[in-house]
Amino acid sequence: MDDVRIVFRKYGGALHWNHAAKVLGEDEYGLWVTVPAGTVARKGEGPPVVWENHCLMLFPRDAWWAATFHSPPHRTEVYVDVTTVPEWRDGEVSMIDLDLDVIRMRDGRLILDDEDEFAEHQVVLGYPENVIVRAEETAKWLMDEVGRRQGVFGGAHLRWLG
Repeated sequence: MDDVRIVFRKYGGALHWNHAAKVLGEDEYGLWVTVPAGTVARKGEGPPVVWENHCLMLFPRDAWWAATFHSPPHRTEVYVDVTTVPEWRDGEVSMIDLDLDVIRMRDGRLILDDEDEFAEHQVVLGYPENVIVRAEETAKWLMDEVGRRQGVFGGAHLRWLG
């Protein structure tokens, strides 16, 4: 398995969440990586955060999101960041985090998170209109797909858990 660096940035380029992972492979949904328990992540240049649970991440080839599938006992089952299309280069996958998150909790609750941050950043960071529209459309689509457990959100990650 190849090592890869996962780099989320905020609009304008500021470093956001970043950490190491290992590439598992690719399928019709995109490229899958594993992030083992004990992985050290940072939010920007902030203090290190140690991830207690294993997770898988999926980076689609041409969609405006990146998904994390958490292993039990993590209370979050699926966490999807609305982002620009993930880009791969020189052992790194990077994308711009556009604030909105679609979260399916292990108990089945579905949450659209950080709408307030999205509204604030439209002004403070100057999101262009086309980015705002694309992020909103993506969040709406994700709420439906994740909520109904459709497509990749219907268990496609399970084959990569071994």
